[in-house]
Amino acid sequence: MGKDAKGGGKGKAKQAGGSEDGGAKGKAKGGKASDGLGTCTYVKARHILCEKQGKINEAYKKLQDGWLSNGDKVPPAEFAKIAAEYSECPSGKKGGDLGWFPRGKMAGPFQEVAFNTVVGATSPPFKSTHGYHIILAEGRKN
Repeated sequence: MGKDAKGGGKGKAKQAGGSEDGGAKGKAKGGKASDGLGTCTYVKARHILCEKQGKINEAYKKLQDGWLSNGDKVPPAEFAKIAAEYSECPSGKKGGDLGWFPRGKMAGPFQEVAFNTVVGATSPPFKSTHGYHIILAEGRKN
């Protein structure tokens, strides 16, 4: 019984410390990534839209060669250059910038990926009713 009490005490101390640290980190980042993913109301994103899968794959290969294959995040300015070159969406002229949009505004698969891509990350190519997309998530807010 003495062992259990001792072990329990240590566990509680660690948990209390852990949750305080977690709270501080969460506030600094504006919420933990896992909390923010499914629950935020608005996402700020850029995207590349291509009608053909081959073309979106070319654009994604450029992102991979420049950044993703090294584990780096694609800088928004660089994503914008590739969007301007490849995207067939009118937003391509603005570097694929869609600005802030609320949940419910975009088509199903697009919304799903946009709201589940971590801020700063780039989604792999995916298909929606409009064609093939790559999304760069730039921000989240409620």
